[in-house]
Amino acid sequence: MRLLAIALASGLAAFAPWGAGAASPPAPAESAPKAPAESAPKTPAEMREEIYRRLAASSDADETDGLVRLLFASYASTGSDTGDLLLERAHKAIAVRDFTAAGRILDAAIAFMPDRAETWNARATLRYLDDDSDGAMADIAQTLKREPRHIGALIGMASILESRDKKSEALAVCERALTIAPHWTTAQDRIDRLKAEVAGQGL
Repeated sequence: MRLLAIALASGLAAFAPWGAGAASPPAPAESAPKAPAESAPKTPAEMREEIYRRLAASSDADETDGLVRLLFASYASTGSDTGDLLLERAHKAIAVRDFTAAGRILDAAIAFMPDRAETWNARATLRYLDDDSDGAMADIAQTLKREPRHIGALIGMASILESRDKKSEALAVCERALTIAPHWTTAQDRIDRLKAEVAGQGL
C-alpha cells in the first residue's frame, strides 16, 4: 500500500548582491518572535508504521496486546471519509448478519479504494462468515499483497488452513504473524496448540 506523501515546508535563504564597494545593507527591522511550526498530523499509514515499529521493539505481552488493538483500530482508518463510512456501514451489516448488504457495501468500497488493504480484509471476513472460504482466501491474498504485515489477515488465513486440516501450513502462517508482533498472545497460543497437534499427527 502506497504511503501518503507529506509535503514539508522548506525555508529559502535570501541572498543580497553585496559586492565590493557596495553600500552596507540596511539593518533588519525587529520582528515578533515566530511561533514554532506545527508538525503535520500523521496519516493512517504513518500511524500504522509507528505501531509496527513499536510492536517489533516490544518485549511485554500486555504491551503487545495493547498495540495490536491499536493496530486493528487503525486498519479501519482508510484516509478517506467516504472509505471510513463504507467500512463502518459494512461492519454494522456484518454484526447483524446482513451479509447481502455487507457484500454490496464492500464491493463498492473495493471499487472506490482498491489499493486499501482493509477493504479487502473486511470482505475476506464477510466471506469467511458466509462459509465462502475460497472467496475469503482470495481476498486475504489481495490484502497481503497490499499490506504483507496485516496480522489480522494472517490469522484469518491460518484459521482457514486449519479448517482444511492443513495444520503445518497454519502453523507457518501463525509463526509469520509472530515475527511481526512478538509476544502476541493470540498468535503464540495458537502456535503452541498447533505444534502439539502437528507433533501428535507424526506419532
